[in-house]
Amino acid sequence: MKKYLLDLRVKSVDRIHERYVLIKLTDDKPLPEMLPGQFVEIRVDGSPSTFLRRPISINLVDTQANELWLLVAAVGDGTKRLAQLQAGDTLNCLLPLGHGFTMPQKPEERFLLVGGGVGVAPLLYMGAEMRQKGIEPTFLLGARTANDLLMLNEFKKYGRVFVTTEDGSEGEKGFVTNHSLLQKEQFDRIATCGPTPMMKAVARYARQSETECEVSLENLMACGLGACLCCVEKTTEGNLCVCKEGPVFNIRKLLWQV
Repeated sequence: MKKYLLDLRVKSVDRIHERYVLIKLTDDKPLPEMLPGQFVEIRVDGSPSTFLRRPISINLVDTQANELWLLVAAVGDGTKRLAQLQAGDTLNCLLPLGHGFTMPQKPEERFLLVGGGVGVAPLLYMGAEMRQKGIEPTFLLGARTANDLLMLNEFKKYGRVFVTTEDGSEGEKGFVTNHSLLQKEQFDRIATCGPTPMMKAVARYARQSETECEVSLENLMACGLGACLCCVEKTTEGNLCVCKEGPVFNIRKLLWQV
């Protein structure tokens, strides 16, 4: 896909959690085509300690409102600076980058989207695109506590939502792979994004149940173009740059011990 370097206008910044903000960007022209699972590299201005662009997953593309949504975890100097943006500010963005999730080809495919923490971000766009094709996804979302669950009302617009929390404050207690849904229902495909231990557990379940599964890796990225080699992942095809060849991989290509 063609890549664009755009100065996008900040439409709004909403703090949806003490650590997370939802940034909505727009432009005077229609936004370029973007696919679920792809990401954006953002230049962070006004942060003396932030020299490299920050990779942020595409949370949603609203073509009617001409909006690009980015869910940002404000954990470092760069992302904390992004969380301080205000409506009317400008963000310099390189997009869209990477390869996204494999979308269902048949309406009858049963698709499970599993997310944890800020890893839920790309799954919202995937669910929205699936629903537009007449396919209802099933979301399985995990967090430490009920307070840490992100954007539940948005996910509920597009499909069934099941929840786990480690402390049992909402949904079933435990991790996503402990949810009773996985014992009650069978799925044709799984897509997951979140902490690596969670994704490895989902991959283990997928292999045991002989279910096709894709994971979105969150290796440290700098350039986003496969030039700096800091996001390399060992695969069955050798060392691959996650930013260019991924971030989405079929688990059969990864050398995970699952």
